Amino acid sequence: MKKILLSAFAAVAFAGTPAYAQNTQPIDKIAAVVDEDVILQSELDRAMRNVLAQYANRQDQLPPRDVLEKQVLERLILVRLQVARAERSGIRVTDEEVDQAVSGVASQNGISVDQLRQQLASEGISFPDFRATLRDEMVTQRLRQSFAQGRINVSEAEVNAALATQANAGAQYHLAHILVAVPDGATAEQIATGQKKIDGIKDLLDRGEMDFAAAAVRYSDSPNALEGGDLGWRSQDEIPTAFAEQIRTMQAGGLVGPLRGPSGFQLIKLVEVRDAAQGAPGTVTQYQARHILVANQDPANDAQAKARIDTLRARIAGGADFATVAQENSDDANTKEKGGDLGWFAQDAFGAEFGEQVASLGDGQVSAPFKTSAGWHIVQRVATRQTTANTDDTRRAQVRETIGRRKLEDEYNRYLREMRGEAYVDIRTGAAPAQPAQPAPAPAPAAERPKSLPGSASER
Repeated sequence: MKKILLSAFAAVAFAGTPAYAQNTQPIDKIAAVVDEDVILQSELDRAMRNVLAQYANRQDQLPPRDVLEKQVLERLILVRLQVARAERSGIRVTDEEVDQAVSGVASQNGISVDQLRQQLASEGISFPDFRATLRDEMVTQRLRQSFAQGRINVSEAEVNAALATQANAGAQYHLAHILVAVPDGATAEQIATGQKKIDGIKDLLDRGEMDFAAAAVRYSDSPNALEGGDLGWRSQDEIPTAFAEQIRTMQAGGLVGPLRGPSGFQLIKLVEVRDAAQGAPGTVTQYQARHILVANQDPANDAQAKARIDTLRARIAGGADFATVAQENSDDANTKEKGGDLGWFAQDAFGAEFGEQVASLGDGQVSAPFKTSAGWHIVQRVATRQTTANTDDTRRAQVRETIGRRKLEDEYNRYLREMRGEAYVDIRTGAAPAQPAQPAPAPAPAAERPKSLPGSASER
């Protein structure tokens, strides 16, 4: 149970509601002002406790508490910004959907909702806080889905190239990185400060005074800093050309950089290498789902179509049977008589937008209305299964999903960077950014953290 809760907590960047945990602080202070919202010290303290619990057996990998607190607070700030952006965009999560998510967590742990309440209480987590965290996670997932629509496309040529790489038994590379962010339009002084900081980190690694993962946790400005900067496995064509050739000729454990990119300065570590055949998909996830379509090819009628799909979603939320509503109202002639049943399919079988929605749901959950080129949809995920990727269709689907996920990660990180740069943020806790410092003789990089969030290492 605890493992799942911590994983969900990390996924939403430690979100929570301000009211809880005030029994440990008679007067709750403001840790940060984020536009028109605030983050309380009790929320930051609770987030810190959860991070420390995650690293209970790896405390030596964590930076000093003040540095860790800055990183955790930054994640909290990003969650607040995403939730606020989603609300302004009309993205909502109903109480019924949160109830479904709570039931899903309980089911995954093999317990009832009442037992889940008891487990949470034993860990010092209030049930309202837990529901609020799940709600924020669902809202941010839907913001990502909305962002992906029309932006993330995977061409047949990209799929063919990836499959060819696997067929030719090319190598795959497990990479990690450390990023020292430099803001957009940086001054010469900011660039010099960033260069000095990354050089200090490199010197620390070269002298063997800290391993790469620990240095990433301690010093990196990347969103994956607390994961040791891990970038996962990449094929040759997924590595930026700026250092692809160096990676190809390196031995495991080698470093590339410092390199200057759009987001700042980077160090890249080659963790390990494997044949592409080893990383070829053995299984692929398939989904069974139902959907309701309100077709709309005329933009002038979009408001009417949206009102109709909202009405149908409200009926389902009120207890109406999804299949019955689909039979009576769906504009999809191919599935209407079957209650909207789409059968079993790979994630992107009906397009990236549709696949993102299905993948984000739990079995039995119903999505909020969302739009594709065909019109407005509601989808209910019925079940999932793993099937052997032994056909061309399943292999292509798995490769397409992988490429799409990595593209979304890169683009969404840039989106977050812009969002952070546009926001008004006033940090009032001790986690406020330090003044630039030169890491010498042993680097303690403390250059001022820029307002813009750094992007992914996969920048081209």
